[in-house]
Amino acid sequence: MLDGIFSFVLLDSRDNSFIVARDAIGVTSLYIGWGLDGSVWISSEMKGLSDDCEHFESFPPGHLYTSKSRGFRRWYNPPWFSESIPSVPYDPLVLRHAFENAVIKRLMTDVPFGVLLSGGLDSSLVASITARYLAGTKAAKQWGSQLHSFCVGLEGSPDLKAAKEVADYLGTVHHEFHFTVQDGIDAIEDVIYHIETHDVTTIRASTPMFLMSRKIKSLGVKMVISGEGSDEIFGGYLYFHKAPNKEELHRETCHKIKALHQYDCLRANKATSAWGLEARVPFLDKEFIKVAMSIDPESKMIKKDQGRIEKWILRKAFDDEERPYLPKHILYRQKEQFSDGVGYSWIDGLKAHAAKHVTDKMILNASYIFPHNTPTTKEAYYYRMIFERFFPQNSARLTVPGGASVACSTAKAVEWDVAWKNNLDPSGRAALGVHLSAYDAEAPLISNVPSKVIDSIPRMVEVPGVAIHT
Repeated sequence: MLDGIFSFVLLDSRDNSFIVARDAIGVTSLYIGWGLDGSVWISSEMKGLSDDCEHFESFPPGHLYTSKSRGFRRWYNPPWFSESIPSVPYDPLVLRHAFENAVIKRLMTDVPFGVLLSGGLDSSLVASITARYLAGTKAAKQWGSQLHSFCVGLEGSPDLKAAKEVADYLGTVHHEFHFTVQDGIDAIEDVIYHIETHDVTTIRASTPMFLMSRKIKSLGVKMVISGEGSDEIFGGYLYFHKAPNKEELHRETCHKIKALHQYDCLRANKATSAWGLEARVPFLDKEFIKVAMSIDPESKMIKKDQGRIEKWILRKAFDDEERPYLPKHILYRQKEQFSDGVGYSWIDGLKAHAAKHVTDKMILNASYIFPHNTPTTKEAYYYRMIFERFFPQNSARLTVPGGASVACSTAKAVEWDVAWKNNLDPSGRAALGVHLSAYDAEAPLISNVPSKVIDSIPRMVEVPGVAIHT
């Protein structure tokens, strides 16, 4: 078993007592519910509890639940969890070896597998290390030593181009999947049903991953290694450019890691498992997190005048002149959020689609229809309507996080730049003055969508609890 990665239930048949434990970070999904008769229910999906439980909630990561105590106890309590500021000097070789070990550990498999490759830093490093160490493994003897890589995007998207270049450099068998804005829109309801959230950025990123996972599984592949977690650990999101000091940067990374089970881990786990595909995430290896989060956060601060961009310490750790892991321009490619990298018109298309379904009046009355975690945009309102149709229980609503966000920030980090308060959007392009293709502050955020695509979409009108096609 990979230490701390799997959730489990242990039953003592002598007295029917049991212990339930969730993995350290929340890489795999888990929920707990209580029936009217006092029964306790455990499920990897919320929908498995909604019909039989009076109340249910997300099982907290890194915790145990025992039937005898009928309560939770934290089993995972690393030093970084207290958010105290670490002081270990940055050593690039220590960081490199820790991550290589995390990837190698995840090469233990007896099923066909591959890597998800977006062409960004994180997935490219995962692919590079996997390709470098695959040859001597048992998996290579069983399935061959040539690595398979997978990428998804709109035609001509940034990720498709970068991923192809990395795949050629590493010599992988590369599989490139294309989708259209309409393909994604058609899948939204299925995505929300499987991912079990109405969080905007999660749905934006889950949809292309959901579509890609179906195609990967159809090829006979059963496991993929992915790059989630790096941005949370190293302060890789573009809003970290505005971190005022190392203390706030470190606290923000701690908050982001603690919330991963509600966002990227939720997406990576459920978008893949919906099709019977397993996702493994080496950046969230317990030992690697221990090493990375013990480094003095001053080394994670972004300092343009010193040539230090986001995730500089990770890039530097793998900048090897003698045996390069990646081409230089890929190693130092700017952070591109997955929902942006698949093609900028993807998010623009979603916003345009939502605008056809949600009226201004509906937004004005949103606080009456959805008093908890009230949607503030038409896109968020549209997702919320679908979510409520599938999961009308109050317990379900409480599992979804909320709050203001810029480029995937927490609400607290929005305060780092006063200009962001008027440009709230989880897309990386909302980081004005940072992203190379940032939104124009004076321009509308919907573009690049042919009017014939939008006009051909069936319209929906909203009645509390009901969605009616017209």
